[in-house]
Amino acid sequence: MSEQNDHGSKYFEQMLTIIDVGVHLIDNKGITIFYNEKMAETDGLKKEQVVGKNFFDLFPSLTNETSTFMKVLQTGNDIREKIQTYVNVTGKRITTINSTYPLLEDGEIIGALEVAKDITSIVHLHDQILDLRHQIFESPSKDKKNASAARFHFSDLIGQSESFLQTIAFAKKASRTSSPVLISGPTGTGKELFAQSIHNAGARRNRLFIAQNCAAVPNELMEGIMFGTARGAFTGAIDRAGLFEQANGGTLFLDELNSLDLFLQAKLLRVLQDGIVRRVGGTQEQQVDVRIITAMNIDPKEALATGVLRSDLYYRLNVVNLHLPPLTHRIDDIPLLTSHFIDKFNHLFGMKVMGLSPSALAVLANYHWPGNIRELSHAIESTYNMMELECEKIEDHHLPAYLLGDVIPTPLRSNPRSDPIEEISTSRLTDKVRQLEKETITNALASHQYNITLTAQALGIKRQALQYKLNRYGIGRKP
Repeated sequence: MSEQNDHGSKYFEQMLTIIDVGVHLIDNKGITIFYNEKMAETDGLKKEQVVGKNFFDLFPSLTNETSTFMKVLQTGNDIREKIQTYVNVTGKRITTINSTYPLLEDGEIIGALEVAKDITSIVHLHDQILDLRHQIFESPSKDKKNASAARFHFSDLIGQSESFLQTIAFAKKASRTSSPVLISGPTGTGKELFAQSIHNAGARRNRLFIAQNCAAVPNELMEGIMFGTARGAFTGAIDRAGLFEQANGGTLFLDELNSLDLFLQAKLLRVLQDGIVRRVGGTQEQQVDVRIITAMNIDPKEALATGVLRSDLYYRLNVVNLHLPPLTHRIDDIPLLTSHFIDKFNHLFGMKVMGLSPSALAVLANYHWPGNIRELSHAIESTYNMMELECEKIEDHHLPAYLLGDVIPTPLRSNPRSDPIEEISTSRLTDKVRQLEKETITNALASHQYNITLTAQALGIKRQALQYKLNRYGIGRKP
């Protein structure tokens, strides 16, 4: 039995060695018993430097009050997902998210186990962003006018479908006030473009517009980013203004609000109700005047039903509600959007594309666009990479292959009042165009004795394009 236990311990140690999270085990005197490779990589130390050594000798910046290890040894209580910043014996600064657990034997604490995720690089990047924002925040007012990150205006929003124009009309009315706005819509529908347009059309246009994606930052860091930090709040904390202080007088846009921790949602609600911010670890309160625009890529009712959004926060934010329709509900806008992207990529690629062929446009109109306008933009950019420099028109064979494959047919008209007979007819446009193209190619081949080069010249397309279409339609050589 003892031999089996020895084998089990060895296998367990091997497993802890190869997993991609740091594992650190100390006894009740602070001496390291086990220290895996990932933890050594995170701390910038070697295992032999740490095993058998006192914890505080290797991490002198930590104290009984700031160390998650020591708190667990003192209290016997778990600590879950706690951010900790410390400096090792060589001077390297490290930030981790720790989960720390006491080890008990006969009811007594004999040590502690810590599992750590390294977020040092993420913290460093966000520190740089926050420092830049802080410099803007402390700069003279004349510089702040030019520092707004809001580049888009209502004139930049492209579309003529009824639902889209109605949403723009509501947004323009909302820009006249400072009431909170909640924008919902699938990913890629342009929620931040609407937020920037509302800011630029309102009285705060000359003040800062600050955007923060709530899903891009660990919750353990988000509190300090939103509300600021006071020196000494935690190891390495400095006096730094948060998003609310920086956006004071302007607009704060919080994207993917449903990713925000419920605890932080409660703190956000208090700021919205009172207009008062207190930095993490600080004692002083500051009055702020910030317009809040929030966005979610799921339906707010779904967010409420699943418990990822507090109902009291939702009712506070949902003063003005804007819903952006997916691209499949704006099929009539695809030609306009495509024309816009063609102008954009003509400039970027140094080309002179004039438009799309009817068959290429039909392919775009019949695709289901799960990524919405963003995906359409990427598809047109991909198309440019496949085209010859001298091409003046996008043909369907230039389009990304996935658009030509698993296509989900959708009506070409998004107007619910359109003639149903016309919808049925236009929904088959792709088939009609392809059948006509196939017949045209077949006739042209016969007229030119199945000479590929002459046929391509007669059709006004490249030889490679004709060869592609021959393979696609299964048109063979002269029988």
